[in-house]
Amino acid sequence: MKTKTLFLLFVLSSTFMIAQEKLADKFFENFSYIKATELYEEVLQKGDTSAHVLTRLGDCYYNNSKSEEAAKWYGMALEQYGDDINPEYLYKYIQSLRSLGKYEEASTWMKKFMDIQNNDTRVKGYNPENISKYDELAKTDQDRVVKLLNLPFNTKFADFGSFIHNGQMYFASARNTEDSKKIYSWNQEPFLDIYQVSVDKEGDSISYGTADLINAEKLNTEYHEASVAITKDGNTMYFTRDNMSKKNKVQYDNKGTTHLKLYKATRVGETWTNIEELPFNDDVFSTGHPALSPDENTLYFVSDREGGIGQTDIYKVEINGNSYSEPENLGEGINTEGREMFPFVSQDSTFYFSSDGHLNLGLLDIFKSNILKDDNAEPENMGAPYNSGADDFAFFINPSEDENDKTGYFSSNRADGQGSDDIYAFDASICLQTIKGFSRDANTNDVLPGVTVKLINEVGKVLEEIVTDDTGAYEFTVDCNKEYTVLGTKEDFKDDKQTVTTDNTHNKETEADLYLEPLINDNQIVINPIFFDFDKSNIRTDAQYELENIVDVMRAHPEMVIKIESHTDSRGRDAYNMKLSDRRAKSTRDYILSRGIAPERIESAIGYGESQLLNKCSNGVKCTEDEHQLNRRSYFYILKE
Repeated sequence: MKTKTLFLLFVLSSTFMIAQEKLADKFFENFSYIKATELYEEVLQKGDTSAHVLTRLGDCYYNNSKSEEAAKWYGMALEQYGDDINPEYLYKYIQSLRSLGKYEEASTWMKKFMDIQNNDTRVKGYNPENISKYDELAKTDQDRVVKLLNLPFNTKFADFGSFIHNGQMYFASARNTEDSKKIYSWNQEPFLDIYQVSVDKEGDSISYGTADLINAEKLNTEYHEASVAITKDGNTMYFTRDNMSKKNKVQYDNKGTTHLKLYKATRVGETWTNIEELPFNDDVFSTGHPALSPDENTLYFVSDREGGIGQTDIYKVEINGNSYSEPENLGEGINTEGREMFPFVSQDSTFYFSSDGHLNLGLLDIFKSNILKDDNAEPENMGAPYNSGADDFAFFINPSEDENDKTGYFSSNRADGQGSDDIYAFDASICLQTIKGFSRDANTNDVLPGVTVKLINEVGKVLEEIVTDDTGAYEFTVDCNKEYTVLGTKEDFKDDKQTVTTDNTHNKETEADLYLEPLINDNQIVINPIFFDFDKSNIRTDAQYELENIVDVMRAHPEMVIKIESHTDSRGRDAYNMKLSDRRAKSTRDYILSRGIAPERIESAIGYGESQLLNKCSNGVKCTEDEHQLNRRSYFYILKE
């Protein structure tokens, strides 16, 4: 008999844990992480140490940005279940450790994550030996989400270097397999030519035409032409070309090497012609990659000439009509012992370039600097998604009168491209919207102060929370093209939440008022109906969810005493309904007591069957289901506060 009793207790305990875990899941799914945490921890104390419970506890804390507690539960899950844990929890554990400054421990786990998820984009170009710096660079959410587009006219050959002028993009490409008679031995592709393609923007939509060789006389040759810069009036183009003789033959130095030179072309009608070599070129070193200052009085370029700091440095010359000053090295504020290449200056005089000498994610990375305004400025790595573990270069940002318009192009040979080098469009425009509203009493429509309002993202993470003041107002600034949940909570009130999906309209405002129903009204605790399965009195998960409102109110009012009444409709025998309603009342009481409420605080739990109907639907009277439903109810009367 004792064995049977113990077995029965075990079964009841297991059943209770399963039910409470389901209840915790329901609160978790509704973003009630504090309540879910309490329920999961109670399940844990009763012996359920499943991976589900441990990782959900981790998520409850992680989504509230409580890294220490999140790391505790994720760590416990990984310790107990190891490789059986979803790698996403491993990554959250790493993130939690980094948040706590435990970079070495995070590095150990990052190596394991890299072994498991070797194709995960979060491990591309990542050096676990330099956690703090590399992690910062590799984040894709540094400020705002940056949209990237691999342009439709890219080919399997090299396509790179973009410059927009008057609705035309100029770029270099090795796609000319028909006219080219020679193959560049470096990459077994045709030599580069300069192409152009129309760029048409209508609203937020951009379309690109067909890429064609630029209309030029004696500009594209059998050898390399690339990297252009065009004056604002559209009449002068600077470009890079292999060292060519006057007879269009490539020239070599005494070691058999051909070097790059800078040239200038003039537009005559619709044709680029009058090709001129710039005077600061030389046959024994390379000069290329031109860029103009906003006032067009300075020309920046790249060279490996003698006297530089590294393998290739960036220089500048002053333009005086058709003459140029002596080249000046930009110095150690830009140049290193490595390669600095592809300069570009935006209309606000921000200096962009690529380098493998400054701290980077691998090979060439794109950097920006304020050195044209501040001689002591340090370069800043642009980070992901502009940079990757591959070569990232040839940055160009579109000039615009709108300071929020930050669109442009860069080139990369990253693995997800179409060819050896591809051109990517980016949109880093700041697009923000506002979600605002008032917290209100659902019964009176009056503003409700003291409501905690949380902003929750589409994966359930709490981003921000505020408490409404006497006006009941709340306001959040959010990103465009996202989905958010706004959740309002207040003691003695039912939660309310609104889902808001933002579009791509900058500065748009969306109103989302929150209506919280009072739980205490006319000496009753008022909750939604408690439903039972037909002919049964056990408390279902959805009923438990509602009864947690009773638990919350009684915890908030520790002196409160209540009584419980349960009623049925008239269907079924009168005596049976009386007994059924009484069992349901006492099951309701027992659940509340199981949540830590003292027994003396529930004076009684009595069923009244069908003896107190609220309408005409007595025995033998034909009624609708809704009319019968009105009589199936539970009351929670407050006897003492």
